[in-house]
Amino acid sequence: MSEFGGILVYIELDRNLNIIPVSLELLSKSVELAQKLENKTVSALVIGRCDDYAPIIQTLKETGASKVIIAQDDRLREYITQNYSKTACRIINEQKPEIVLIGATCQGRDLAPRISTSLNTGLTADCTGLDINEEGKLAATRPTFGGQLMATILCKTYPQMATVRPNTFKAVQNNNENTTVEYIDLSNEVFDNKIELLNFVKKFKSDTGNLSDYEIVIGCGKGIATEKGIELAKELAKELKAGLGASRAAVETGAFSKSLQVGQTGVTITPKLYIACGISGAVQHIVGIENSEKIIAINKDENAPIFKSADYGIVGDFFEIAPHLIWKIQELNKGNYDA
Repeated sequence: MSEFGGILVYIELDRNLNIIPVSLELLSKSVELAQKLENKTVSALVIGRCDDYAPIIQTLKETGASKVIIAQDDRLREYITQNYSKTACRIINEQKPEIVLIGATCQGRDLAPRISTSLNTGLTADCTGLDINEEGKLAATRPTFGGQLMATILCKTYPQMATVRPNTFKAVQNNNENTTVEYIDLSNEVFDNKIELLNFVKKFKSDTGNLSDYEIVIGCGKGIATEKGIELAKELAKELKAGLGASRAAVETGAFSKSLQVGQTGVTITPKLYIACGISGAVQHIVGIENSEKIIAINKDENAPIFKSADYGIVGDFFEIAPHLIWKIQELNKGNYDA
């Protein structure tokens, strides 16, 4: 293992060449992990083609990267798995990081397995936690057995690889005044282009918006997945200017769109306030909300597991509690603080 050292984070760019949030979240976490590895180098790998890398480099510097590696080539303007994985493998073999982290996005879930297979190393996918154990190895935590348990996995080979779900960590500023930049020359690289991108069709956001954009989210469980329950939840969300999410059980009833599903098989969110309404609190759901600043649970079952994860709990029927809660918020919004 002595030949390996440091952490490398794959920096994913969107089609407007902006860094996607999970890449910065991983970069921030890597700075923290590096301290447990005797302040090893944290490298940020950018693959693609951009006319001006200055804003990207500045952002990565402000997030704490000690080294920025840029692999640029006109043939990398569009994401193609073969080309990107070949480029990443070349750089990983040259840099020899002991840890490689990639966001568990659509692109990351496509790219990471290709890299790990080519490098003949292990990959822990869809992680919800990262740490360095006493032996200096990456301890990657993820749900297992259908979300019933949380497993911490160690990789026996190097580099140790993991993909991490968006919103698992927070991106914080940790400006590095000594960041170095290295440009990789790919002019002599041979890419076997078996795929050609003919057209790109933008996927428009649903009317419900992106749950990650809301500071408050109302979570709807199977217990309120009725016409009346949904209307109450929507009215509560309207008064709080909140987003509307749902548990897997609620989505499976057909009452909510799959895009609203929060949890292991849905999205991970980190709102300032999450209100769980009629949600039992299975591990699969908790994985998606555990980093919320505050959690309030409303459930008529006083033994519901959700109360173990909640900061505040209300034992009672949502259908009786919601109207009073909505009225109270409406009065406060009007400035009637005696309500």
